[in-house]
Amino acid sequence: MTVKNLNSDQFALLEFKDHIAGPQNVLANNWTASTSVCNWIGVTCGILHKRVIALNLTSMNLRGTIPPHLGNLSLLLSLDLSSNHFYGYLPKELGQLHRLRILRLSYNRLNGEIPSWLGNLQRVRTLKMKNNNFTGTIPETLVNMSNLEILNLELNQLSGQVPSSIFKISSLKSISLTSNSLSGSLPNDMCQHLPKLEELYLSWNELSGNIPFGMGKCSNLKSLSLSYNQFMGIIPRSIGNLTQLQKLYLGFNNLEGQIPEEIGNLLGLELLSIKEIKGLTGQIPTSIFNISSLKIIDLSNTGISGQIPSSIFNSTMVEVIALYGNKLEGNLPPITNAPKPEILLLWRNKLSGNIPNSISNASMLKELDLAHNLFSGPIPKTLGNLRHLEWFRIKNNNLITGSSTDHEWSFLSSLTNCRNLSTIDVSGNPLSGVLPTYIGNLSKTLQYFYASNCELQGIIPMEIGNLTNLLLLQLRHNKLSGFIPASIGGLRNLQGLDLSSNKLGGPISESFCDLERLYEMYLGLNKLHGSIPSCLGNITSLGYLYLDSNKLSSAIPSTLWNLQDILKIDLSSNHLHNSHAIDVGNLRSLLKLNLSRNLLTGDILSTFGGLITLVSLDLSNNILHGHIPESFDGLISLEFLDLCNNNLSGVIPKSLEKLLYLKYFNVSFNRLEGEIPSEGCFSNFSSTSFIKNYALCGPPRLLVPPCKNDIHKNSQMIILHAFRYGLPTIGIVVVLIVLTIMYRRCQRRSTALPIKDDLLSLKTPRRISHAELSRATNGFEESNMLGSGSFGYVYKGRLSDGMEVAIKVFNLQTEGAFRSFDIECDAMRNIVHRNIVKVITCCSSLDFKALVLDYMSNGNLEKWLHSENCFLDIIQRVDIMINVAVGIEHLHNGHPTPIFIVT
Repeated sequence: MTVKNLNSDQFALLEFKDHIAGPQNVLANNWTASTSVCNWIGVTCGILHKRVIALNLTSMNLRGTIPPHLGNLSLLLSLDLSSNHFYGYLPKELGQLHRLRILRLSYNRLNGEIPSWLGNLQRVRTLKMKNNNFTGTIPETLVNMSNLEILNLELNQLSGQVPSSIFKISSLKSISLTSNSLSGSLPNDMCQHLPKLEELYLSWNELSGNIPFGMGKCSNLKSLSLSYNQFMGIIPRSIGNLTQLQKLYLGFNNLEGQIPEEIGNLLGLELLSIKEIKGLTGQIPTSIFNISSLKIIDLSNTGISGQIPSSIFNSTMVEVIALYGNKLEGNLPPITNAPKPEILLLWRNKLSGNIPNSISNASMLKELDLAHNLFSGPIPKTLGNLRHLEWFRIKNNNLITGSSTDHEWSFLSSLTNCRNLSTIDVSGNPLSGVLPTYIGNLSKTLQYFYASNCELQGIIPMEIGNLTNLLLLQLRHNKLSGFIPASIGGLRNLQGLDLSSNKLGGPISESFCDLERLYEMYLGLNKLHGSIPSCLGNITSLGYLYLDSNKLSSAIPSTLWNLQDILKIDLSSNHLHNSHAIDVGNLRSLLKLNLSRNLLTGDILSTFGGLITLVSLDLSNNILHGHIPESFDGLISLEFLDLCNNNLSGVIPKSLEKLLYLKYFNVSFNRLEGEIPSEGCFSNFSSTSFIKNYALCGPPRLLVPPCKNDIHKNSQMIILHAFRYGLPTIGIVVVLIVLTIMYRRCQRRSTALPIKDDLLSLKTPRRISHAELSRATNGFEESNMLGSGSFGYVYKGRLSDGMEVAIKVFNLQTEGAFRSFDIECDAMRNIVHRNIVKVITCCSSLDFKALVLDYMSNGNLEKWLHSENCFLDIIQRVDIMINVAVGIEHLHNGHPTPIFIVT
């Protein structure tokens, strides 16, 4: 056995030094053989044995692995390597440190499983290994650490169940396993052997099951955190037995039922957080507000209802009350004896009545949020007594400014006393009236001012320019008129300006160009006129520019196309024109561009195709001409493209079929020609996308003529199929036809049947319109197409009475199509024969002709002869040939006027 002494301790530490590195080489310069180990940085030696008993290298920015040599420090009592950059596994040799009392390895990058040999360190009282990369399960051997008082393994990647053996270490005072991936349920008797437990932190895991009823036996518990798990069931009433409890976190679980009244027994409670539990019901227990020590109450976003207890403000210690996102109703109780609340959050409930003037008694209030309720009546003028107020939000209520003669917002005068205000939001209230000039007297700390949808009238006072720290000004959806004050240009910190949907007129001031930090500018839906200042293109921070629906009439300044980081531009519905072709090639981040309903001319440049992030492009209702650029196929993110009502010519590029995300496409009312692409996204577009063009062609469902190329292609395919499959059997068919005709003629001579007049004339044909045929075929969708040929197309359809028919649509661009239709109608209308398809009616106009025939549900002959999925034996084939021959013979000889089939 090797004798351990100070020299062996020195050797172990020098080996340790060789495994690590530090930014200033502190240990390399200090830990040398020429100085005593006991004088080294971070090393403490015992007085009696002169051996190393403590090593504390916390927060020295050291990097490396922990070597096994530390296991030779046999008298070590404390090892603290926390807040460094150690990585790798823990060496098993550390399990030899049997005298160790404290082991702190938190805030490193250690990985692997938590070693089972930790159970050998039976004298350890503090084990802290938080914020590392440990994985796997918590070893059962920790139960052997019979003197353990503090166990902290939080912020790792541990999984599996919490070992029940941990709850048998009777010396434990603190257990922290927060922020892992632990699962399973907690044992009901978990507190049976933990009489000293004061802290239990299990939040941010995946624990499930019920909260154990036996939790109430942890009688010394001061902090209990079970939030952000998947606990179910009710909150056990036994929690009321934890009379020493100071902090209780149960939020973000799947609990249900009511909040137990027994929580009122926790007379030392300072923090109560039972938030984000939608399954809770019932009212707020009044007993909670009898806890005089309570400082923070957070019951937000649960299902609790009823009225706010009048005792809510009884506690003189309460600092935070968060009851937002519930179903609370009734009036807000008066505040008589609550000077300490700093935060009162009651938004998104159903509270009604007036905001009590006694709100000003909460003199320490910093945040007051009553938004999204049903409060009515005037806004209290006593708000100015809340001298510490920073956040004031009352949006979306039914509040008014005061009396009917109070045209100015007098409550703002009171708020000028609140010198720490950063946010005011009064949007969505029928305040009416005008903005007073003393708005400029509000606190210089004000950063956010929202007053949208308030029925505001009058002008924007120029004094608003005094709010020099303003970050966002939002006055949209009001009735403001007059010019936009140039003083807004002095708000150099402004990042968001929204004055849209008002009646503001005049030009856009060039002073706006001084807003160097502006990110959002919304001035749409006003009556602005004049030009767009070219200097707006110098605001490089601009992300959103909306000037739509005004009366702007200048050329669009080319400087706007230099805003490389802008995301959305909307200049639609103005009278803007362009002096040069619009070159947007530099807008590398653009998501939306809307220039519709202006007076733009010229070609669409190919540089548009470089906007790979563009989602929406609208150039409709202009005077653009030229071709649609082929480069549009580079708009790989595009979902919306509208080019309608222009003078565009040429073809629709087939390459646009590559635009996988395109959902809306409109090129109607142009001068386009040629074939409409049919693959990819184009298979989903309807005829309305292409109407009123020069000479587009494509499938009938788009209500355009068929393309000639398709006609020739189909004819060639028919000929090829005829040669491939027809020649081998043509001889047999001819012989059978001849024999059949001879047989029929002989039969005719021997038996002459009288021809009945009523067989030569059909009933009055059914009248049918193009619109009904379109409905019957879902707009002549390709999915309803049965076949095609040189004549056109045949579709399956269902008429309004439910009758299934075949609709033969003639290709009127084919030579002789009109004559062919007339002859076929005249010849077929009186034929009745079991081997000839019956003509029901026809539809005829100058640009559309179709026959409506009986629908044959078994498909066509080509399918049965050549499809791999269909089979005809020789008997069936001969029978078909005979029936075909009989039908042809009837056309030739069984009718007063012979009908000849020409192919």
